[in-house]
Amino acid sequence: MNDQHSDPDSARALAIAGELRVLIGQLIRRLREQAHSSDLTASQKSVLLHLERDGSATVTALAKADGVRPQSMGATVSALQAAGHISSAPHPTDGRQTLLSLTAACRKEIKAGRAAREDWLFRAISTKFSTREQEKLGAAVELLKRFVDS
Repeated sequence: MNDQHSDPDSARALAIAGELRVLIGQLIRRLREQAHSSDLTASQKSVLLHLERDGSATVTALAKADGVRPQSMGATVSALQAAGHISSAPHPTDGRQTLLSLTAACRKEIKAGRAAREDWLFRAISTKFSTREQEKLGAAVELLKRFVDS
């Protein structure tokens, strides 16, 4: 270990960092299990989340947002269209382009997945933690928010 991590505070921060990394990975896996998510790739999930968050977009805009070539994004979009997750419509001002949007069924699936994850968290928190522990957990969530915003 280098000198940067030799003092007790740095050693503790390093140990917490390692434990937090492992714990967050485990939590992500458990949340994925609760949502019964389909076999979407990371890039497909990214496209769906982008469309949900920012609304309709072109293949070019999605490619730029994900840092890939439009041709690569075209393959991702085609798979999502074939699965019924996204639909296309002519661009209202540029007839050369197509706007992609989430289908109603996909929005419903996303909402149901989030509800399942939130329900699992609610049940776990309410049954496994005392009121005092729930207060501590709430405080920890506030600390994690600060951490994410840093």
